[in-house]
Amino acid sequence: MILSFDALLRFFVEEPILHVINRVYLLGGWIILLSLLFYAGFFMLFIYKRILWKKDWNWILLAIDIPQENVQTPKAVEQLFAHIFSVMDPPSIGVKYWRGFFQYQFSFEIISIEGYIQFIIRTVDKYRDVVEAAVYAQYPDVDITEVEDYTTDIPDKYPSDTHKIWAADFVLTQDYAYPIRLYSEFEHNISKDTVLKDPMGTFLESFSRIGPGEQLWYQIIIEPLEEFRWKDHCIKEIKKVIGEKTEAKGNILSKIFFDNPLSKEVGKSLQELNSQIGGGPVSEDGASAKPERDGPPNQMLYLTPGQKTVLEGMENKIAKIGYETKMRGVYVARKEVYNPSRAINSLVGAVNQFNNPSSNSILPKYITSTEYFFSEYRSNHRRNMHMFAYKTRNPWIGKNRYILNIEELATLWHFPMSHVATPRVQKAATKSAEPPIGLPIEDIGGLPVAEPSVEEGEEEKKGHVTDTGEEITFNDFG
Repeated sequence: MILSFDALLRFFVEEPILHVINRVYLLGGWIILLSLLFYAGFFMLFIYKRILWKKDWNWILLAIDIPQENVQTPKAVEQLFAHIFSVMDPPSIGVKYWRGFFQYQFSFEIISIEGYIQFIIRTVDKYRDVVEAAVYAQYPDVDITEVEDYTTDIPDKYPSDTHKIWAADFVLTQDYAYPIRLYSEFEHNISKDTVLKDPMGTFLESFSRIGPGEQLWYQIIIEPLEEFRWKDHCIKEIKKVIGEKTEAKGNILSKIFFDNPLSKEVGKSLQELNSQIGGGPVSEDGASAKPERDGPPNQMLYLTPGQKTVLEGMENKIAKIGYETKMRGVYVARKEVYNPSRAINSLVGAVNQFNNPSSNSILPKYITSTEYFFSEYRSNHRRNMHMFAYKTRNPWIGKNRYILNIEELATLWHFPMSHVATPRVQKAATKSAEPPIGLPIEDIGGLPVAEPSVEEGEEEKKGHVTDTGEEITFNDFG
């Protein structure tokens, strides 16, 4: 019995609700309900497994005191990001969904506490050696010190009796396949030597503007990403830019009804009959010949110089390692000194220098200040969410993440060069050097140390006389 639409509508409207639920349940609704319960149970089990996976993680913060004389360009930090990518460990399906595995993350931060600037790297303790080796390999003269979390002294809940806060997520305005402005584009070629106008100088200047009772935090959370998870998407965007023609992929029904031998034979017969009646072209096998595709396969010849530059940047992006990225900024201060117009405008303006209007830009979103309905309640909710997300370094709260490669990350976070005037940046106190050759060696762990022997024919040379009148001699070993 086939019910009409009107009869079906009357059934749902006129019958008692319990009777409708009962009939729907008996007619197959139980399958949908069981599927939803199974999905919910599996999802809760997956979250529980992830909590168990993370419970043994021990996070540490490493403070980086940059060297007094830094002549390294951001290319060195680019290699640093490439080094720590070694922690990438693609899991199997069983490990991911049954054991709750997910990839370890790193947080690269720049903070200003009352104007004193510090570079911070947050990692799990098991990868401390990896991070330190990556930093020392590029900057042998830095000082790395484990420090306490600087966020613990700031209130968690807002409104607060003592502090005010502004926070935002920094997101891309275009698809992540389009690159931002890179550090190589800040080079000046006015003189005979190429000079890098370090963008970190403008960035750190905004951090040095704040005073007592104020703090400014900048955070980039990165997670190593498998190449196939993002480069295939970028290639599709590149094909859109060049206007490449792609053949539509058939769905399951077309494969069943058209992509089988019987259907093809029937189609050939119909095409042959149509060609005989209508006089259309016929292929060698008797079927109607398909008209050839007109025009070039893409529109590369018709791209403007600006479009070609953007296309080249997109292709260069996928040539390097990528990280899934989350970027945040937080300004927090005591109520009596809270001055958002000074700190916020400086921070947002410093980030704007990485914008490329023809390619991609970075803008603050999910800002703590809101308008319209229930603005104060919504603002406080966002303040609490931002503070919780920053303190826990949670990349899933707020706006969606995006993909940046190591060159883009090195543009946004790197140590300033020596010509950048940032006097309040924490720097290494002394310059380390290799010990001189020939220092006396003491016994280590009770192991005997071989004494150098004097060959025959070698003479002793006189030393100096001490205050007690004892003469010290030294063997001349050449």
